[in-house]
Amino acid sequence: MFIEEAPNERLAHTSTYNMYLLCMNNFSDGFNMSIASECIQLSSGYSMPLIGIGTYKIHGKETIYEVIDESLKVGFRSIDTAAVYRNEEEIGDALKELLPKYNLRREDIFVTTKLAPSENGDPEGIQRSVLKSLKSLGLSYIDLYLIHWPGAARIPENSQQNKDLRACTWEKLVELHNKGLIRSIGVSNYTVDHLKQLLNNYYGVKPAVNQVECHPHYRQEELIKFCNAEGIHIQAYSSLGTSTNTNLLKDPVVNIIASEINVSPARLLLKWALQQGIGVIPKAVKKEHIRDNINLNFIIDTKQMKILSSLPQIKYAWDPKNVY
Repeated sequence: MFIEEAPNERLAHTSTYNMYLLCMNNFSDGFNMSIASECIQLSSGYSMPLIGIGTYKIHGKETIYEVIDESLKVGFRSIDTAAVYRNEEEIGDALKELLPKYNLRREDIFVTTKLAPSENGDPEGIQRSVLKSLKSLGLSYIDLYLIHWPGAARIPENSQQNKDLRACTWEKLVELHNKGLIRSIGVSNYTVDHLKQLLNNYYGVKPAVNQVECHPHYRQEELIKFCNAEGIHIQAYSSLGTSTNTNLLKDPVVNIIASEINVSPARLLLKWALQQGIGVIPKAVKKEHIRDNINLNFIIDTKQMKILSSLPQIKYAWDPKNVY
């Protein structure tokens, strides 16, 4: 364990100065400090870096160590994982060694993890999951804890049970939040309907974040408008699309605009989100890709943004719209 900070000081970082320190403190070489230091203040009162590292399908102690080592070196201060990724323990081990290496404290990083769908609606299972994540990550509190999916495992998508189990899950997470084990709570893959149901009775704590698929091929405009109105921060996954016949990275329009700005298609797609205040959590294993993902100190002009935001809509990841 490498945590010294008491978990119940929930509003410790709400001042402008402390939010600045959270993201600016102790960068090893000043590499892309301005991008790495951009934060959003969540409804919980805490601030979260707009850009973090994704760890989906990254496994192996050595690989994870190298990814986090390079990420911290170049300025990343936010790490996204989940119970179902099965890499929390390796991430915790890496942080235990690497925070001292870069003269970082616990409060200098922001860690997100997520509840597995198999635990939705089970208060005891939820508590076990949170405690297991804390132990695996070597933390005394989790910065952001998300409900990974609006449906419960082994329950049909069209079953009303999903709605009831979501409400039960949220109530338990609010309890754990109030105990200081979780600083901010949120959701992932929630539609507008799911959010409306939750906001009818949110037990005193609104969701701080909704992590969803979002990119020029799947812009989620209605959802973003709703979340902005409710003070729910949108964080994007699959920002670069996936390797399919409609690969976003190979889209001709994306490549033309990337060439105009003299950046890679990946950097262009990440910046497209950031310029709208949407958080991103790109995954990378190669050092050059990790550095590229934070090297975003450029501007996409208004005309280019409009062109990117008019591409045909294609969904790549799981679709939660059929979950009751």
